[in-house]
Amino acid sequence: MTDGQTRVGPTIAQVALIGLFVTALVTAQLTASKVLAFELPFAVPISGSQLALPGAALAYALTFLASDCYTELYGRRAAQIVVNVGFVLNFLVLALVWSTIAAPAADSSVDPDAFATALGASTNVVVGSLLAYIVSQNWDVIVFHRIRVYTGTEMLWLRNILSTASSQAIDTVIFVGVAFAVAPAVFGVGVVLPTDVILSLIVGQYLLKLGIAVLDTPIVYAIVSLVRSREGLAAEDVHPV
Repeated sequence: MTDGQTRVGPTIAQVALIGLFVTALVTAQLTASKVLAFELPFAVPISGSQLALPGAALAYALTFLASDCYTELYGRRAAQIVVNVGFVLNFLVLALVWSTIAAPAADSSVDPDAFATALGASTNVVVGSLLAYIVSQNWDVIVFHRIRVYTGTEMLWLRNILSTASSQAIDTVIFVGVAFAVAPAVFGVGVVLPTDVILSLIVGQYLLKLGIAVLDTPIVYAIVSLVRSREGLAAEDVHPV
């Protein structure tokens, strides 16, 4: 904060960024069951000319944008609190969805089986997504902060791209590997996919996520600049831990 200013309670920007993070996180949880397929005008290694990825990819990418902005503005410790509270809230979302699926349906209700199919993520997908989330999101915050320690207030684009690109790689490998290889083989939930299909899913998801990481950099700059100007924050006004 600038001299003479005292911050009391969370600011509008903090609430908005946390709201964006949680909204994107919940949306990702509810849209993960739909698999998207995009045709490319060219072929890429392993994946070919089609990118296959879960419907949650875009929503989940927004969580990294929100957490990077939050880390830049309010520091590592504050951002990790948001990330880890979000992890706990994942279980609340799952409990609410599964309890609604288990409850008896009225005659006027939408088809219960269709509802369960659309919103009830399978166990292997849940295990994969939760593990990928807790590891990749904390990695994102830590890497972003460490780069900031070395670069100071400059090169926001570098810490945004490197932290998001590396954390998205971790997220993709863990999610696909656990959901479609480890969980089905070890716990007997879900179906073990062929290795070439797993590699194709990893490549397809990561290419999209990497593109988003690059394209969202101007948005991160705009949000950080707007918040600093409205709240009277200098670039140095961030917690050192």
